[in-house]
Amino acid sequence: MRASRIDGRESEALAYLAQAPYDNVFISYLLLFDSGARARRNVTIALDDAGRIRGVAYFGRQVVLACDPEAVDAMALAARDFRGERMIVGPRETIAAYWERVREWHAEPRLVREQQPVMAIDRVHLQPYVGDTIVRRARLDEWTSVADNSAAMIAQELGYDPRRSSPDFAANVRAMIERGLWWVGESLGRLCFYCNIGPWTAQTMQLQGIWTPPEMRRKGLATASLAAMCDRLLEGSPTLSLYVNDFNLPAIALYERVGFERVGTLTTLLF
Repeated sequence: MRASRIDGRESEALAYLAQAPYDNVFISYLLLFDSGARARRNVTIALDDAGRIRGVAYFGRQVVLACDPEAVDAMALAARDFRGERMIVGPRETIAAYWERVREWHAEPRLVREQQPVMAIDRVHLQPYVGDTIVRRARLDEWTSVADNSAAMIAQELGYDPRRSSPDFAANVRAMIERGLWWVGESLGRLCFYCNIGPWTAQTMQLQGIWTPPEMRRKGLATASLAAMCDRLLEGSPTLSLYVNDFNLPAIALYERVGFERVGTLTTLLF
């Protein structure tokens, strides 16, 4: 097994990633829609002796892994050429094996999210919902509220405030609103729910940044808002997916009420 640049083998890599569409939506999205040369240079594939792809990895600010067990050694060796990632993400078994191979020379993670259920929903499993929330795309004049609540969600889930560590955070939020990727729920004139569309493929669209302000919780607003948003988004995507920390039991309960079911488990190491 050897690691190689992806040059010219994007279609094969996408076919490999499509075997686990919910786990691999990030790298698939990058190969489909990110035409930047720098991003492509950070994609590595693992090849067996017959030249078949047995793994795909992205080595950037985050390291994202998708590979067969036999390909982990090749990916760990390739990792020595990259430095400075903020996180390592992938299926639980893959990350456990990869970390055993790189930990002797790698900085220790500051946080480990060992079990992060991956959940998905389709039109058949979407539960009926009632409620008077209004679900819509966020407006640009709401960007401060969106950014503040997004930062609160990240601080809770990942343990850091992106407004302090990322100078581009606010600009990125504004850009996503302009692209129609941030959604909000509104009740009685107040924003009560936030969610953004992350990477997507023909198979699934990943939801991220799901957050209900503390003062708006336990009123049924999140259930009604998320269900209504899923109803809208399933008009254009066959499935929706997300992943969540296993200790976030209220969030998991919310997703299950709406109709999401568990389809895998990720692990994230944060540095």
